[in-house]
Formats: sequence, structure tokens, C-alpha cells
Amino acid sequence: MSGKQVWHPGMYDEKLGYVAEYGKGVVELLRAKPGEQILDLGCGTGDLTQEISKSGAGVLGMDLAVTMIEQARIKYPHLNFKVGNAEDFELNGSVDAVFSNAALHWMKNARGAAGSVWNALRPGGRFVAEFGGKGNVAAIVQSLETVLEQDYGIDAGPLNPWYFPSLGEYSVLLEELGFRIAYAAHFDRPTKLGEGEDGLIHWLNGFAAGSFLAGFKEAEKANVLHKVAKLAKRELFRDGEWFADYVRLRIVAVKHP
Repeated sequence: MSGKQVWHPGMYDEKLGYVAEYGKGVVELLRAKPGEQILDLGCGTGDLTQEISKSGAGVLGMDLAVTMIEQARIKYPHLNFKVGNAEDFELNGSVDAVFSNAALHWMKNARGAAGSVWNALRPGGRFVAEFGGKGNVAAIVQSLETVLEQDYGIDAGPLNPWYFPSLGEYSVLLEELGFRIAYAAHFDRPTKLGEGEDGLIHWLNGFAAGSFLAGFKEAEKANVLHKVAKLAKRELFRDGEWFADYVRLRIVAVKHP
């Protein structure tokens, strides 16, 4: 995951809880079985690790952010969590499935991440994931780029921490590694951010400010975020709420025996 992003687990759980809520649909796609061993890759504060564990499977949660893993251990002390880099990791032994929700788009070394997943899976094991696809949060990114360019002369392109591939691009990557694609979907999912007028500001603080605004002082950072929200409002704010323009990829891939 991006090393620039700073994660605040308290705010993540309180203000951005819809991430795990939407992820429950991906858990259903996983179809975990009792006795299976599963890796939750990019587990955050562990809510979906806990959800998977209800199946009777053994689950290990992994995340690069130490703060998120610490919070996960506090919330779910009966589960196993470890700090690890999804772009380059090894496990002690192999697993029946690797699950990932809303995390792979932070991994610009997509081949490294997918290769590590391949190595972690048993023959016949499955990789089940949802993350941002091509076009994800395009209006938000455009608003950030416009404000930074017009008001500060900053090219925001190199600051973008995300990898949003097309379905074809990601499927080819997996197939080149040897995976068989069992299911793939690329779909729009406008996502209500909650918190009324403040919803986009919370989203930007949680997911974007650490990368796009790393060099800004707090007062100026707040000024930038309000300008971004003002610019994006016409397209993304309706009926008193913000709706992020999410576009998601869902993948189920199988490691050939």
C-alpha cells in the first residue's frame, strides 16, 4: 500500500464505516467454509476479518498500517492479525483463499501484489477481491487536480496514490500469472458518504489528503479541501448528502492446480 497515506483508525471506523458495510457483499462472494484458511489482505481495522471468521474458517488479517492492525487487535482479540506489505509478502504455509476489499487500488505494484497472492494460495485456491476500477472517483480526482493546478501550480498527477485498472487490464495481469478468471465485473456504485455537508471533507481527509496535500500546513489543507468540495458539489451532492462516484472491480480468480 501507499507509504504516504496516514491512517487514523478511530476516524476510519467512525466516519468511513461504509467501506466494511459494502464489503459484506464481497464476503458473500468468498463463500468461506468451516476449516478453510483465509488471508484478508488489506484488512484495515478487521471488521471483515471478523465477518469471514463467522463461517468457521481460520482467518489472518494483514495490513501495512501499524495503527490499523493495532486497532484490529483491540477490537477482535480472538483473531490473528499481522503487519505486512501486500505488494511483497510471504506466508508460513499456504491458504485456501485470499480475500481483499477496498485495498488493492492502494497497491501500484499490482503485479507484485497479485504474484504474492498466487504464491500464498494452495493449488485450486481462490482470489476474491473488490477494489476501485477504471473511472473510480473520477470527479473527485478531477476536482483535486483542478484546484491544485489553478491555485497552486501543482501537477497532481504524480501525487495520485491509486491504481484503478480496467477489467481487461487486471484480468490479463492475473491470467499472465496463471490464474483462471471465474467471475469479473466492472460496475458503477455511487456511494453515500454520510455526515451531510461534511461527508466529502471526511472522505478527502481519510483517503486523499495524505498523498495529494502532504506538503500543506493544516490551515491551508483545510482551505484546499473546501475548494475541492465546492468544485465537486454540483456533480456529487444531492438531497443534502454527498455521493462519491465509485466504480468498482470484482474478481474471483482460481489458481490452477
